Amino acid sequence: MVRRFVIEAIMIATYGQMLMPSRPVEYIIPYSTILELYDMRESQDPIMTSPEDEAHVRGKLNELIAFFEDSFNKKKIEKSLVAPWRPSSPLLVNEKVSLTVIHAVDNAQYGELFDPIETELILTAMKEQAPLLTDQFELQDKLIEHGVPIQIYDVDDFDFAVEEGISPEDLQTT
Repeated sequence: MVRRFVIEAIMIATYGQMLMPSRPVEYIIPYSTILELYDMRESQDPIMTSPEDEAHVRGKLNELIAFFEDSFNKKKIEKSLVAPWRPSSPLLVNEKVSLTVIHAVDNAQYGELFDPIETELILTAMKEQAPLLTDQFELQDKLIEHGVPIQIYDVDDFDFAVEEGISPEDLQTT
């Protein structure tokens, strides 16, 4: 059974373990987070705190951009951009990891509480009925505080999320 998670594209470059899961995983990525990769590449702002980690992540970021720009993958992504909420065909990273790019569209539903990228992540998780995997503690706190009806996992709980996870039925209270 393939585990599905909604994530930002940068997380794939930042967390190497995400490309080596113990089970098959599909990452659903809002297209706008791919565009953020280009901004990060051009920015002088540090992504990581240590110079060694910074160099490593920047290298992975460039590899990820090249992956998305590969003509075969680019064609799949472009097909998804013709209509809102249209997912791409799977982009195969390796035998256990595939990426699906979705043309998420921000709306006013959560726009006052969350920034546009956060809103797209929330709406994608809702629409795809997949948990959000994030490393942003502030976002996790805001989601809980405002009772946003999506399942979230911290990236530190990645192995648990892949191996066991919590079913939507387990989350419902009686």
